[in-house]
Amino acid sequence: TEMMEKNQTTITEFILAGFSETPNLNIFLSISFILVYVVTMLGNMLIILAYKISPNLHTPMYFLLANFSFLEICYVSDTCPKLLSNSLSEDKSISFYGCIAQMYCGLLFAGTEFYILATMAYDRYSAICRPLLYNMIMNKISCIQLIAASWAIGATNAVIHTALTFSLPFCRSNKINHFYCDIPPLLKLACTNTRVNELAVFVISGGVIFGSFILIMISYTKIISAVLQIKSVPGRKKAFSTCTSHLMAVTMFYGSIFFVYFKPKSKYDAEQDRVVSVIYTTIAPLLNPFIYSIRNNTMKGALIRLFQVIVPKKY
Repeated sequence: TEMMEKNQTTITEFILAGFSETPNLNIFLSISFILVYVVTMLGNMLIILAYKISPNLHTPMYFLLANFSFLEICYVSDTCPKLLSNSLSEDKSISFYGCIAQMYCGLLFAGTEFYILATMAYDRYSAICRPLLYNMIMNKISCIQLIAASWAIGATNAVIHTALTFSLPFCRSNKINHFYCDIPPLLKLACTNTRVNELAVFVISGGVIFGSFILIMISYTKIISAVLQIKSVPGRKKAFSTCTSHLMAVTMFYGSIFFVYFKPKSKYDAEQDRVVSVIYTTIAPLLNPFIYSIRNNTMKGALIRLFQVIVPKKY
């Protein structure tokens, strides 16, 4: 389009502010993010490998968890490598098309994560509330369809917002006051009215986020109702223990996303948003393998067997 051509001739690259402009703090943050990235990649890869080599994990719950771990690897890889390269070098730039790609991928992975979390809630509802029909409801084809639908919703959301954001003329500055290309800091650079974009975030992203959140809430309302009808206390604990890890992941991811996206542009606070953005782009993918394995004896057993395969005993 004519507007896109104007953007490309006006701005060919953006400068990412990064996480901090203090050199000493930057070194500390770089080391921290390297560790976080390595542990996140290893943790999520181990869950995928444990699923692959353990026949007792070949159930819908662990199939969804393995897909969720793959998504987390993609998500953290969208922001962390660029953040690290910018922290460790003088060059803080990202090309115009690189920024488009980073925003699209970030929105794709976030949108997909909402619906994979909703699918995982539906899986727990099916297991607890409809145990006799569970294998029929959550068969392999329906699991694949639910995962594919989650990616399709994420992709549609990402295309709309990326196209809307990069159809804006950026003529104020090319410095993005953030550590990656995201909607709120880019809207601050636009030299035109961004009301349509803000409305799109509230309506379209709001529909995506609240739609998945409502599905999760419906699932958990029915789960709690079913668990409360179980007479024995150990039975209740066992039924609900399969949901606690998922609830922790939901709380962390949704809470931080709501904080960043659902407020007016005038309330945008770069420092505050950078800290909160780290939670859903970096900390959540880091913690999820631990959340899903520490309290889960089946997963712990599979991981121990995996370590025994990787590091065989020497006699």
